Amino acid sequence: MSTFNITIEPSQHQFPANADQSVLDAALAAGIVLPYSCRAGACSSCKGKVLSGQFEAGAAPEQVLEAAEIDEGYTLLCQAQPRSDMVIESREVRLASDIQIRKLPARLTKLRMPTDDVAIMTLQLPSSETFRFYAGQYVEIILKDGNRRSYSMANSPDQASALELHVRHMPGGRFTDHVFGAGDTAMKEREILRLEGPFGSFFLRQETDKPIVFLASGTGFAPIKAIVEFMIEQGIDRQAVLYWGGRRPNDLYMDELARSWQQALPRFRYVPVVSEAQPEDGWQGRTGFVHQAVIDDMPDLSAHEVYACGAPIVVESARRDFVAKCQLPEDAFFADAFTSAVDTATS
Repeated sequence: MSTFNITIEPSQHQFPANADQSVLDAALAAGIVLPYSCRAGACSSCKGKVLSGQFEAGAAPEQVLEAAEIDEGYTLLCQAQPRSDMVIESREVRLASDIQIRKLPARLTKLRMPTDDVAIMTLQLPSSETFRFYAGQYVEIILKDGNRRSYSMANSPDQASALELHVRHMPGGRFTDHVFGAGDTAMKEREILRLEGPFGSFFLRQETDKPIVFLASGTGFAPIKAIVEFMIEQGIDRQAVLYWGGRRPNDLYMDELARSWQQALPRFRYVPVVSEAQPEDGWQGRTGFVHQAVIDDMPDLSAHEVYACGAPIVVESARRDFVAKCQLPEDAFFADAFTSAVDTATS
C-alpha cells in the first residue's frame, strides 16, 4: 500500500496518508483536526484547496461544490484519496488533548417522543468511563452489521455521564424504524447500544466575542441546544440569536425551552420560523425559509459568526447566501449538516 506525505498550508503541519484513506481520515488519525461534519461527501464543511499533488476525488464533489470552486482546486477532503504527495490549504481546529475518539457501550435509560417523528433518547455511559467532548460534537451509533448512524449530542459536556440524542424518524431507515417501532421490533429502555465519538468540528469558538447567529432546521436544534446550555453554564455573555425553522409549528419540538433561554442569557434572542403553516395551526410568527429570515433581519453579517445545523440543503443554502449576500466571511461559518443514509446514497 502506497503512503504519501500531506502538507497543510499555512501551518506547514505534515501527516502520512495511505492511498485507500481519505485525506481527512488520515489527518484525524495523525491527531490533526481539519474542519468537517458528515464525512460522507454530502456537505462542504471539509472543503479544502489542493495546491499541488494528485488525488482521487471520490464521491462527486460537483454535487456539493460550485463549478468555479472545483476549477480553483477545491475538493472534499473527506472523499479525496491521495495518489501522490500533496499540499493542501485548510484551516485547522484546535482540540484539547483529552478530547479523544473512543468506542463505548451505552444503555438507553429514557425514550420520549415529543412529536410523532422525533424521539429524544437518554443514554447512560459506564460509570467507570470519562467521556469528554465539546458541546456541539456528535457520536456515531454502530449497528450490529457495522453500519453507522450519526447523531449530535444535545447536552453540554458538564452532563456527560448521560448523553441526549434527538432522532428524527426516517421511514424505512434501519435504525430509526427500530427507535419508532412497535411491539417486538420497538427499541426498549435498558437496550445496549455501541457508540464511537466524539466527532466533528462544530463547537463554539471562544477566542472571539463576535455576535453569534445560530441557525437550525428540525433536529438540527440538538447541537445548538448543547452549545447554548454550555454558554449558560459557563456564563458566556455573547450577543446571540437563534433562528429555528420547521415545516409546521410542531416541528419546533422544544419551543418552550428555546424561549426560556431568553431569560437565562440577557443578550440572547429566539426567532422561530415556520415554512408550511396550515390554518389549523393558528401560527402568528415568522413564515418562510429559515435562512431567508436571517437575511431579511441581518443583511450585514460581516462582524458575526454563524453556527448552522440541519438538512444539507438548508446548511448549504445558508452558507452560499450569507457569504454572497450578507458579507459573512467564509471562515466565520461553522456547520453540521445532518445527513441520513438516503442523503449519503444520493451524494
